[in-house]
Amino acid sequence: MILNSLSILNYKNIAEASLSFSDKVNCFLGNNGMGKTNLLDAIYYLSNCKSALSASDSTTIRFGEDAMLLQGNYTRLGKKEVVACAIQAGRKKMKRNGKEYKRLSEHIGLLPLVLVSPQDWDMIVGGSESRRRLIDRIISQANHEYLDALIRYNRALEQRNSMLKQGYSDPLLYESVDAYIVEAANEIYEGRRRWIDQFTPVFMQFYNAIGGNNETVSLDYRSELNDAPAEKILAANFERDRALGFTSGGVHRDDIELMLGNALMRKTGSQGQCKTYTIALRLAQFDFLRSQSSVTPLLLLDDIFDKLDSERVANIMRIVSSPTFGQIFISDTNRQHIDETIAAIGSDYRIFSVASGSVEESSCSAGSSDESLGLK
Repeated sequence: MILNSLSILNYKNIAEASLSFSDKVNCFLGNNGMGKTNLLDAIYYLSNCKSALSASDSTTIRFGEDAMLLQGNYTRLGKKEVVACAIQAGRKKMKRNGKEYKRLSEHIGLLPLVLVSPQDWDMIVGGSESRRRLIDRIISQANHEYLDALIRYNRALEQRNSMLKQGYSDPLLYESVDAYIVEAANEIYEGRRRWIDQFTPVFMQFYNAIGGNNETVSLDYRSELNDAPAEKILAANFERDRALGFTSGGVHRDDIELMLGNALMRKTGSQGQCKTYTIALRLAQFDFLRSQSSVTPLLLLDDIFDKLDSERVANIMRIVSSPTFGQIFISDTNRQHIDETIAAIGSDYRIFSVASGSVEESSCSAGSSDESLGLK
């Protein structure tokens, strides 16, 4: 899959931009706070119907404006695809080839994408929510049944919590909503468990390929459903949930422990090891999505070279230069990093200079073209 061009209007600090891309390497170069990450985030938005960095859609609209618009022109499986998103008056519209989606979930997975960013550090040091989000976003891009189960679970959970908060106590009132929770919880649990089994060996390979060593890393899936069925968890916690006013047990409290040997990475890992860990997770995500689809995901690398020694940087560049990876978007403040990456990958490229929300193409290879080569 190739993103041929991107049009932006009033997205964060970017007033307006129209960019045409190389089929292989595209680099955004500029100082911090100039808008490089916002460009990557705009590409992310068109794949995931949301920002990777902003919790609210309202904060994606440029200050002082009342609407924003994104449009991407893609080549996917040899066919042209036009995806657009507009937010105005608090309403969001996503369109594919001019036709508006009835449900945003229908779009997820069409344009697979992996973003590697400094915010991934939260997977190491943050709470369980950030790690659950990692699992759910990866699996949902490849499995619509899993995404549907997540949506059903969250809706039923919200209804149950509302009943608990309002003080309903009759167990019969909870039977119906609990049945929905249990059905969806079982699908989510099985989906996460299968994903961990499939994902971990690939993740280990990437970690050691970057780090250049043979350390043992693993993902330990922690879930109450490992020990008891969902219906028993709800029943056992019912009186406690009434007192608390919310549902205290279930797959919405699952976690993945990120392990280095027999210890938690966040407690024993160095900065370099932790950074290697998060990048390996993302590269394994890329491999997983590629294996689940005939479409090669886009790879977005946002300021990834910080806290890494030269050997690890060289190993990452060697990995992403393989034919496995397709179109790549990179942001950095250091022109040397950009030049070294282009030299390592050795293919078509375009470099864009970003300053105060303005974007200008500064250089490109002779082979770069506005026309897609029709690659997947």
